[in-house]
Amino acid sequence: MSWLTDLQGVNNATRSVSLPSQRISEDGVVRPAALEAAKQGNQVATGTRNRVVRLLPFITALVDIVVITVSLLLAVAWRNSIHMPGQVPGFDAGHRLGIYAPTILAGWLAVTWIMGGYRSDVFGAGVDEYKRVLYASGVAAALTGLVSYLAKEQVPRGFFLIAFTLGAVLLLLSRYVMRQLIQRARAMGHLGYRVVIVGTEGHVDEMGGVLKRESWLGYNVIGAVLPTCGRKSETSGGISLLGDAAAVAEIAMIAQADIVFLAGGAFDSATQLRQVAWDLENEDIQVMVAPSVTDVSNERVRFRPVGGMPLIHIDKPRGQRAIRWAKRSFDFFGALALIIAFSPIFAFAAIRIWLNDRGPVIFKQPRAGRDGKEFECLKFRTMVTNAEELLAELHEQQGYEGGLFKMDNDPRITKPGAWLRRFSIDELPQLFNVLRGDMSLVGPRPPLGREVAQYDDFARRRLAVRPGMTGLWQVSGRSDLSWEEAIRLDLYYVDNWSMFQDLSILLRTFSAVFGSKGAY
Repeated sequence: MSWLTDLQGVNNATRSVSLPSQRISEDGVVRPAALEAAKQGNQVATGTRNRVVRLLPFITALVDIVVITVSLLLAVAWRNSIHMPGQVPGFDAGHRLGIYAPTILAGWLAVTWIMGGYRSDVFGAGVDEYKRVLYASGVAAALTGLVSYLAKEQVPRGFFLIAFTLGAVLLLLSRYVMRQLIQRARAMGHLGYRVVIVGTEGHVDEMGGVLKRESWLGYNVIGAVLPTCGRKSETSGGISLLGDAAAVAEIAMIAQADIVFLAGGAFDSATQLRQVAWDLENEDIQVMVAPSVTDVSNERVRFRPVGGMPLIHIDKPRGQRAIRWAKRSFDFFGALALIIAFSPIFAFAAIRIWLNDRGPVIFKQPRAGRDGKEFECLKFRTMVTNAEELLAELHEQQGYEGGLFKMDNDPRITKPGAWLRRFSIDELPQLFNVLRGDMSLVGPRPPLGREVAQYDDFARRRLAVRPGMTGLWQVSGRSDLSWEEAIRLDLYYVDNWSMFQDLSILLRTFSAVFGSKGAY
């Protein structure tokens, strides 16, 4: 019996399984052309990738052994170099290290393993890996203290504090470095997971777009499965169709998928989903349910099983938190400190601008602030004095249709202006806008009035908070991003605001500025 006949039997002949264009494979079995191509085109690469992915936990464990060992050696050296009150006399580095180090090392690794610090699904994304490592370090420290107390073994306090504090920091740092390497490899097409998405065409294309955009996650979409795909060979978004949802398990196994993503509309009932999980129980294929929710931070998501159903609780958007006194206080004192620190740069930039053409040093431009209220945004002047008069002509030349207007090699930019823009020094006067309360250190960039006039209801939400000197889109590509992507990042910031996110963006801003990527 052919493969097509087997699939038709899944529904007990109650309905036929329609498949896109078919091909007879080398073994004489009739399969969809896209499915046969997915099966044949990546067998060698998949085997190599699987071996590397399986080795990640072992590689990580080896790195942890080195990091913990270094932490213990440094703790012994540091403790012996200082005198602490109540210090245990006669602490010999070599002798004591031989007693404590192997036990602490083994216990630390064991606790990390038990708490899931070496699970392959925590590598590469999310904060779960860091939490597990940090919690494991705390538990290992507590167990060490408890065992030493019960055994009446005097572990020097200095050694104990330094070893676990330094060890936890170095472990987190090493995991961060490894994550950067993994993400870079995945962005280049390595160490990825082969993904089949199941759902309605709209949900499949939406999910496929997210996974393609976030290539560092390593989810490579090899095809899609629709409830009924008819004779189509691909979705509107260009994802190859592998068959109907009635045969998800068989399709995933033949396509050698690593993950089956179940998007919206995949099945008519929970029973069908359970059947897929049963069919893949003995296969090395994960089943992941992707709810129809995007751009929500993990701090706003909570899972709560109720009656056997995993309910997803989504907290309210956090836009209102971004306008409260805590953020305002941080902005005021942060801007004041930066103005004092950058005062020599202010003076140098002002002199260069004035000497170039004897024109005004500061450029004041009306911008839309919170709730669309207009204010004067301050910048060092980087363009010729008649720049606004030349703007209409440039709009026509560039085919401007709306949104932020940016162009490479803008002829209106002066010689000192190019240098100021390269390192975003032209934005520094906006620190005074922050002091006045017109702007924030972090937030969506302040738009022009004519840009706000073109906003739809979706884009207008970016005006719910004070505009910022820097934001998510500045540290994610700056002018290289499309208008739609910039809006998406701004709305993500508004809805998922947190002080930790602000600090993270400020730190990433230095990297984006000094790298000068997308700055023009």
